[in-house]
Amino acid sequence: MRISTTQYHSTMSSTLQTASSRLETVMQQMSTGQKLLLPSDDPITDVRLSRLNREESAVKQYRDNIGALKVRLSQNEVSLDSMNSDMMSARDLMVWALDGGNSSEDVAAMTSSLKAIGDSLFYGANARDQEGRYLFSGTKTSTQPIVYDATQPVGSRYSYQGNLGQQQVAVGNGVTQSANVTVEEMAAMLNQLEATGSALSAPGASANVPATRAQLTATLDTIDTTMGQFSSKIAHLGGMQNILETLDGNFANVSLSNQQALIDLGQLDYGDAVIKLNGYTQAAQATQKAYARVSQLSLFDVI
Repeated sequence: MRISTTQYHSTMSSTLQTASSRLETVMQQMSTGQKLLLPSDDPITDVRLSRLNREESAVKQYRDNIGALKVRLSQNEVSLDSMNSDMMSARDLMVWALDGGNSSEDVAAMTSSLKAIGDSLFYGANARDQEGRYLFSGTKTSTQPIVYDATQPVGSRYSYQGNLGQQQVAVGNGVTQSANVTVEEMAAMLNQLEATGSALSAPGASANVPATRAQLTATLDTIDTTMGQFSSKIAHLGGMQNILETLDGNFANVSLSNQQALIDLGQLDYGDAVIKLNGYTQAAQATQKAYARVSQLSLFDVI
């Protein structure tokens, strides 16, 4: 059977193009380290890789959210604990003030300490994060939670201007966690401290005076109630941080599994790639040599 020169050249050219294409594919795979260069290389594996990448991206976002939330909750906890310590100091002063053996001078001297504690509590309740947002004003993060109005009567000058809304953060698929607590109780606490300071600074103030004693007792009760509420908030924050720690650990395990699957499915086996590269190279060289040798032959050589 005869093969025309045109047909022969066309066949050899097609063979060389195929060999070159295979070589180029293997070299691209080796340069990128990826088994699949196009979705059409293996559609099923490509779909699995896409799903794994989407899941890994979601896991990374959840872990980033958890990390930021843990920092926020830790800030809240530190601030609340500091305010709790201040209230304990105020409680000690109230217990001391209720001792009927104190002179009016002793009682009056307590007012400066109460004022300092009140200022510290006011500052703590209005704490801000690194971005200047208030920690304890609910969802109204740009609104100062505790404000002071000197035009109002003593005992009602402090008020809470935030709300009780919860800032929800996504920490899992369909799972959210609140990022804040509120300190609406602090307004009543500060009003009581200011009223008590005013009562103790009055001339001849004494815990033996019924009105003064009633004020001291009311303030002590308010401190105890507020400290109990703050302790509950602190415990809640600690519990949330433990939950987040567990979630983060679970996501870390999921991420490790996803990354291993991505490697198994998408990473190139360099040993196999080298074998293919050598084979395709030898095939291309053999084809070129055969093409060159046959191209030199002529029917006149056999006449």
